[in-house]
Amino acid sequence: MNKMRIDKGDWLVVCDGRKALILENLGDEMFPNLHTKEVREQTNPSTSAQGTDAPGRLHAAVGGARSSAEQTDWHDEAERTFLRSLAERLDSALSAGETSALTMVASPRALGMIRSDYSDAVRRALRGEVGKDLVKLPVYEIEKQVLLSGAG
Repeated sequence: MNKMRIDKGDWLVVCDGRKALILENLGDEMFPNLHTKEVREQTNPSTSAQGTDAPGRLHAAVGGARSSAEQTDWHDEAERTFLRSLAERLDSALSAGETSALTMVASPRALGMIRSDYSDAVRRALRGEVGKDLVKLPVYEIEKQVLLSGAG
């Protein structure tokens, strides 16, 4: 496995559906030195804590059959909204010249969700994606897991 390459000024974006760390490499490719540039966090209570009512009931027009309507998954919706705003933030960072290259490290679920929100600029700047949930780890541990172990 090759060591992941991240140059000076590149961003390593570590996220899940609730929290994102935007880390900038202040070192170089040989000796990465990740520093937290930005932390984005969304409080996202469980769906049961967010939903107000029990699922609705649907009555069949013919016969007496009833079925329950599926409750909106507010938790899922909040994650999608959070990841969409992160993708927009990355796009504006690229437009503003804050960075020119990105590497995404996210839980496989979050990675699957955010991909559809990547702009063309984000797609071009993307150096790689790592399907690991590392957002709760300290930065030095993320550095070790992703850059030194050659995750990928």
